[in-house]
Amino acid sequence: MTVSITRRVAIPTIPEMPHAAPAGERIRELAGSTMGTTWSVKFVGSSTSVQTVHRMIPLALERVIAQMSPWESQSDISRFNRLALNQWQNLPLEFGRVMASALRIAAESGGAYDPTMGALVDLWGFGPSGSRVSPPPPDEVARRHRECGWQQLDLDTSARRLRRSNCGPLDLCGIAKGFAVDLVAETLGELGIHNALVEIGGELRGNGVKPDGSPWWVEIDRPERSTTDVAAEPILVALHQLAIATSGCERGFTRGADHFSHTLDPRTGWPIANGMMTATVLHRSCMEADGYATALMVLGPDAGVDFAVKHELAALVLFRHGDAVTELTTPALDAMLA
Repeated sequence: MTVSITRRVAIPTIPEMPHAAPAGERIRELAGSTMGTTWSVKFVGSSTSVQTVHRMIPLALERVIAQMSPWESQSDISRFNRLALNQWQNLPLEFGRVMASALRIAAESGGAYDPTMGALVDLWGFGPSGSRVSPPPPDEVARRHRECGWQQLDLDTSARRLRRSNCGPLDLCGIAKGFAVDLVAETLGELGIHNALVEIGGELRGNGVKPDGSPWWVEIDRPERSTTDVAAEPILVALHQLAIATSGCERGFTRGADHFSHTLDPRTGWPIANGMMTATVLHRSCMEADGYATALMVLGPDAGVDFAVKHELAALVLFRHGDAVTELTTPALDAMLA
């Protein structure tokens, strides 16, 4: 028996006409591994362009890892985390871009997103030190929480340098993957490829169209356990000059009846327990979508949607209230729904 699935369709306002796919070219597909996950790229190009793209994408991803991976001891972020307090460190261009965005979202969200959570991320078993199966001692959580706070960072954008006044280490994992998507898309553009879909670990950015003129269609992620609980139909998005990032809380560990999400609340130092299941943001920048989605998860359903409305974000949140799963969308997303 064939089951018919009804979907809602979200089509963004197109600020400019997409580049027409060159005659005779078709969709090429490449994939690989990076940042503990996978990447894939679909692009409209010739057979001769495949080799160049296959060489350039890993180079772009390696720059992100070399600058912003806390798992690499010699990365720029690891060296900064070992630097003495109040000492300036010069930042590479990409690192500077991500830090400027991270600090702006931290300020806008009142610290719901915070790039200085490295010690707490590690303490809860979601960092380089490895996983854990039970929560850490509350006094240790409190101690490391006192070391955090985005206000301790001083970013000199003109000189592209950074320093800190407290010992909370940086962790940009809530935004760097989205930036990597943007960087790959920009790299393709520099190669003259303007019709492409870039994906890293489920976060995507689409530019242009397919050879037949249709957009790059993607469906907004839903956690598996919610698929039969939400009354609303799934949403299919046309990704033209648009990125999408979803943050969730399924990763983590369970102790007894309690699930401890990998999404930590920077304001308490503890995993979120606000009923949130996922937060999805559509934005021209995948980096921005990534950071904002994390902030919405921490803010929770009501404050998160209020924040998204205030900042004119196209967003969808799924949250559990008792046994029911509820979906909320913002006016900016509603305006895209056909």
